[in-house]
Amino acid sequence: MLEGLPPNNAAYRLRFVCDERRARAAVDLIVESFEPAEAAASAFESEEGPPGERDWIVEAYFGFKPDENALRELVATATGAEAAQKIEFGRAMEADWVASSLAGLAPVRAGRFLIHGGHDRNRVRPNDVAVEIEAALAFGTGHHGTTRGCLLLLERVLRRRRPQRFIDIGCGTGVLAIAAAKALRRPVAAGDLDPVAVATATANARLNGVAGLVRPLLSRGLERRDLAQGGPYDLVFANILARPLRLLAPSVAAVTRPGGEAILSGLLLTDVAGVLSAWRAQGFYLAEHVALEGWASLLLYRPEFLFHGAAR
Repeated sequence: MLEGLPPNNAAYRLRFVCDERRARAAVDLIVESFEPAEAAASAFESEEGPPGERDWIVEAYFGFKPDENALRELVATATGAEAAQKIEFGRAMEADWVASSLAGLAPVRAGRFLIHGGHDRNRVRPNDVAVEIEAALAFGTGHHGTTRGCLLLLERVLRRRRPQRFIDIGCGTGVLAIAAAKALRRPVAAGDLDPVAVATATANARLNGVAGLVRPLLSRGLERRDLAQGGPYDLVFANILARPLRLLAPSVAAVTRPGGEAILSGLLLTDVAGVLSAWRAQGFYLAEHVALEGWASLLLYRPEFLFHGAAR
């Protein structure tokens, strides 16, 4: 289980050992609590002990010196006080993040989409839409419930229709944009507010043979004119966090064509009602949802015809 963006100048690390359930909960909470360019986290199974009885190791990396007491309290909400007291803090080099991120990375399947590292190219089947992503680069390896949820919803959309114009807002590694581009051989607009993510997504697009279709831009939401003017879009991806999703609803509505859809994620289950309310105010309705590992992914549609505020 590996998620996060390698923080700029990552120099600080926390590490502790616990069971798998608490490890997963701790990583999710750390990723949710910090900006992507500030912190990243990983959890992986120890190699010591018999299978099924091994401990899990949690590591998080920070681009700033963290408040150790505050982090213990944060982790305790996910793991309990006993596990949080076992946290060890120290300095780290970027190589530590790369090494631990790659540990235990296995291919992840979401319908016909297969997300894999370079070491698992031999696992790709003839009919797979395979996307090669290295975990050490940026958020969106496919292993997090949000990324897999988005891919499963994309698969369902593609069973019904073939959208023509896409945008991936907050693209991270570019996994969603690349998956859509490979599935339909269509250009996909993409942007992210972090330059490391933009560089990573650009490299991944080139690695996956879609550099001509996916050209990520540095942009906070749709602030970049190139992205805003690229619509109207048939399908919008936004796998970010609840608050920016609520704030983005009006600007995304402005570039989504009637009859278009949006795939949203980065939501805890408790966030869903608030996000749906913000998007419902812009004329979007819930079509489907996927819940994985405590995270929700939503497929919203914008009806082609409205009558007195209701779809007909």
